[in-house]
Amino acid sequence: MTAGHAHDRPTSPPPRFDVRLDEASLRAEACERTGLSDFGEESFHAPLAMLLDSIEREARLTPAGRAGQRTRLVGLLSARLQRQAWFTRHREIEAERVEVRFVVVGFPRTGTTLLHRILARDPRSCSLAWWECRHPAPLPGWRVEDAARLPDPRIAGAQAEVAAMIAGNPALAAVHPLDALAPDEDVMLLEHAFQSSPPAGLMNVPSYLRWHLAQDGGATYADHARWLQFLQWQKRLRGEPVRPFVLKAPHHMVHLDQLLARYPQAIIVQTHRDPLDTLPSLASMALELRRLVCDTPHPSECADYALTTARCRLERAEGVRRANGGKRFVDVWFGDVVSDALGVVERIYSAAGLDLPAGTRAEMARYVAENGRDKRPPHGYTLEQFGLDAESIKREFAEYRATHVRPR
Repeated sequence: MTAGHAHDRPTSPPPRFDVRLDEASLRAEACERTGLSDFGEESFHAPLAMLLDSIEREARLTPAGRAGQRTRLVGLLSARLQRQAWFTRHREIEAERVEVRFVVVGFPRTGTTLLHRILARDPRSCSLAWWECRHPAPLPGWRVEDAARLPDPRIAGAQAEVAAMIAGNPALAAVHPLDALAPDEDVMLLEHAFQSSPPAGLMNVPSYLRWHLAQDGGATYADHARWLQFLQWQKRLRGEPVRPFVLKAPHHMVHLDQLLARYPQAIIVQTHRDPLDTLPSLASMALELRRLVCDTPHPSECADYALTTARCRLERAEGVRRANGGKRFVDVWFGDVVSDALGVVERIYSAAGLDLPAGTRAEMARYVAENGRDKRPPHGYTLEQFGLDAESIKREFAEYRATHVRPR
């Protein structure tokens, strides 16, 4: 058909989305979808209410964006229902003893993903793939006896999600190496408590962001620990070796005290890079994500998100450092992750009292060779693009830059 005859093409009505974002209808749909009604303890109620209020007042979502949020929120509530049901039916899940070996943190855009995935190549460690973090509860109808003999249907669903995200905005491929099968951020588990940074990266919800950053995180990390128990139990059912976890999420900087209280043996690996680079990079990532759900994403709002989270993460992490006398921290410079990743790993392992067998080192080296930053499209951004002022950043982050940033 030629372009000149396009008007002859039959038209179909636009798709109808359910765009309601009220807690009652979200809970009702989750219960209907799962056939369950017990959410377990409900510390998530207040955070969810704050998030929904902020979305309605501030996010400016498109109809498709609202429908996508509804799908995500119903999914989170459904997973809570599923988890509660599995814990009730299988009391042995409560007996899972979770150990965390490393937690990679640092400002976003500082090499945390690459370092995390390198550390996860050690067979003596355990990690969580994107599909596990995104969909930590089995789908309705899944049976324990299926775990070791059938492919988990969540994997195909997660791969389709990743493909849709990249198709919706190809620029995301340059920002973050999305891969449903690769280790990724367990901050997605915190979303189920409705206290995490992903919603504020994806949408303009500043009042929710500031509210949740001010919380103590106790209930959220209790919830996180239950998810790790549940996921470890599922790995055991699949016949996967259960080892100490290697986790990663910049968001953990906000509540390192709660994380270390839950996982006292964990080594905190903190990456560092100049805020002059990380702040516009994070703002750029937020901008590309917001293009998926909003027709009017504002660069200045993305800058506010980057600055607000950076200030809180730095203040909270430095507070934990001071309280612990710097113990359990290993500092890593971003440039070293890029240029000498295996040297960085050797230093981390030395601090943890671990050896690095030749076979493991070779596997890590192979991963670096195949997945270095140069294997992805370049990610371009500037301070001016987001209204960020270099001199103001230098003043505000002077102490951090003097302590952790190498001179240019």
